[in-house]
Amino acid sequence: MSHADLRCPGCGSSNVVDDDLYAQVQMVCVDCGSVVSEGVLANDPVGGLEVSYSQTTAVTKKPCLNLLKGLQRVKAMCRIICVHREIEELSLTYFNQAYQHDSFIRVSLQKKEVLAGCCLLVSCRLRNWPITMGTISRLLDADSTLMGAVYQEMVKVLKIEAPIINVTDVMEAHSQEYKIGSNHVPEELAEDSRNLSKRAVALVELAAETWIVTGRRPIPIMMAAVYLAWQSLKPNKQRLKFTLDKFCQLAKVKKQVRAMKRITEIKEVLCKLGKELPWVREEVTPDNVMLQVEDILNYKHALLRKAMRTHEDALLAECQTSCEDSVTVENTDGASEEQCELSTEKAKQAGDKDDSSCIMPEQLDDSQESPDAAPNWGKRVLFAPPCVVHAKRRRVEQPGLKDVTGDEEISDSEIDSYIRTPREAREFALAQKILSESEKL
Repeated sequence: MSHADLRCPGCGSSNVVDDDLYAQVQMVCVDCGSVVSEGVLANDPVGGLEVSYSQTTAVTKKPCLNLLKGLQRVKAMCRIICVHREIEELSLTYFNQAYQHDSFIRVSLQKKEVLAGCCLLVSCRLRNWPITMGTISRLLDADSTLMGAVYQEMVKVLKIEAPIINVTDVMEAHSQEYKIGSNHVPEELAEDSRNLSKRAVALVELAAETWIVTGRRPIPIMMAAVYLAWQSLKPNKQRLKFTLDKFCQLAKVKKQVRAMKRITEIKEVLCKLGKELPWVREEVTPDNVMLQVEDILNYKHALLRKAMRTHEDALLAECQTSCEDSVTVENTDGASEEQCELSTEKAKQAGDKDDSSCIMPEQLDDSQESPDAAPNWGKRVLFAPPCVVHAKRRRVEQPGLKDVTGDEEISDSEIDSYIRTPREAREFALAQKILSESEKL
């Protein structure tokens, strides 16, 4: 049977007939032999509409290889630091969100690796797990400056409000990095992590109260505190002979270069306080101060007040001695006593004012030898911030000199300010009397 209303989609011929040669009826084009339809009439082109591969097979998009490696790196760091399962899941969630953000999708592999550490760091801080950025940067062997920049950008992009962690809050986690337990080192060198952390926190608090922590990186300070805490808990000859290098090798940690300087500064503070212990008869030095650390920390506040008072008394006595040495035979009518009283009053205010004239000779800064250098008040107090004690030498800007001819008039008040002794006052009064009499003549 012919179907005049149908056309072959292949050649366009209308000569389409039924072909019942097979069990199923087919419509075949007589001109080209193409099968137009099987069983039903179809006006659509042969093959139907064009459909993409992903739509026909319903295949889901797989994550990229770098994302998978980053998630594996986050898991590995979580296992190394031994965090809770909740922190691990939160770190993976943050990394997945940050990695697919426009700010991190087209960055270097190094920055993506640092991003993994930042996600772990912010997750620890949100769950009150003490950890420092320095620990994460050492774990990744990355630059701390780069990590800080990536951390700030990530927190801003994901809109995370992370709490600020104090140095003493992370001491417990930092102390656990030192492998000095009884299962790692010999018994005479082993120390319990809880006792070590408690003593190290006390040393860090003392360092903070004496300005050592101000403006300093936390990792070297914590390493110095752990090292001194380990020595002071059992101050025997074997431990006291251990240098910082040997201690780091024993504890299997990487030595911080600045930690040695922090050790020296903390020992100096301990010596200043150890000298105030009334039952200590021998001289307290950096070599034997570890024997007195426990007593110093137990009576820390009382020793701080006593050391400040001793320092003020020594400053006052030195000022009075210098005043008595400068007294001349001409100052016999009490003027020298007033000058000494004035200097003594200035000595009491040495810690509050920069223009004090009573300064102990051993506390003079090198920059004060030059008249063009600004005075350093940090050398006159017992404890001061490091940026003040070790201040960079800066010249004081001198005001521009005006043209001086020598014919300028001098007021009586200016003249009075230059008079220091009663003899000069009498001579000045006599000179004024002679001038007035000569003008009358």
